[in-house]
Amino acid sequence: MQPLIVGIGEALWDLLDNEKVLGGAPANFAYHAAAQGGNGTVVSAVGSDDYGSEIISELANKGISTDYISVCEDYPTGTVSVTLDDGKPSYCIYAPVAWDYIKWKPELQKLAAQASCICFGSLAQRNAVSADTIQRFVAAANSNCLKIFDINLRQNFFNCRIIEQSLIAAGILKISDEEFPVIRDIYSLSTNEPKAITQLIEQFNLQAVLLSCGANGSRYYSAFESFAVPAIDYGPKIDTVGCGDAFTAAFAVALITGKNPHAAMEHASRVAGLVCASRGATPPIPEDYCLQKQ
Repeated sequence: MQPLIVGIGEALWDLLDNEKVLGGAPANFAYHAAAQGGNGTVVSAVGSDDYGSEIISELANKGISTDYISVCEDYPTGTVSVTLDDGKPSYCIYAPVAWDYIKWKPELQKLAAQASCICFGSLAQRNAVSADTIQRFVAAANSNCLKIFDINLRQNFFNCRIIEQSLIAAGILKISDEEFPVIRDIYSLSTNEPKAITQLIEQFNLQAVLLSCGANGSRYYSAFESFAVPAIDYGPKIDTVGCGDAFTAAFAVALITGKNPHAAMEHASRVAGLVCASRGATPPIPEDYCLQKQ
């Protein structure tokens, strides 16, 4: 059976150069998890508008379950203006929007209990309604579920309380080299990277930390091992939108389907490199890059 892999949080449209592209880290994650052979599912909320209907249609067309995307009558579907500088994105994230109001429903309890992997971030927890739902959802997961906190610090939409609650709830932290100094300062960690991450693992009893470093590759840390994996360059970089989400999803599916951490990281780097050489966060993934075809 396909492992049930859930992205919970924001589902939105990235607006790039007068073009809208499906986005939101949890939605991107679910898409790439499905591409790797998982049963990708999104828990989110969209507005009662054309953008919302189009998100649901787009996800369904990509093979993603939309059964747990609710329609919010009071707020519009989320959008983000994306500006690219040499392929590197900067974001203007609008608020309030529908995904700020993901309400708890009884059926989410059952979904969480069945999930093999849940990925969540800090952005969708900027509002108390969605934050409560996300925390309840992660807490309802079974003991074998892989719980990934893909921190995604954006603008000023995070605080120490949300970060701490999420680190306590998570098994794996995915964080970029640009975000890590923020966490290091919050928890007064060592200026030595390996020591700082060891401190974080011990403080929050984390299974692992995945540190993405852009063109410098990525690093894996656990209580038992640490290693680096190089970035894969597939030629001209189009944009890096969604590369981290593709990396996290490819790693998660590889790990829960039996790959060891090193093989999972190598596969994740390969998929992320492909997305960097593509337009937008959810490009088609060729069979050679999909676990179920290997």
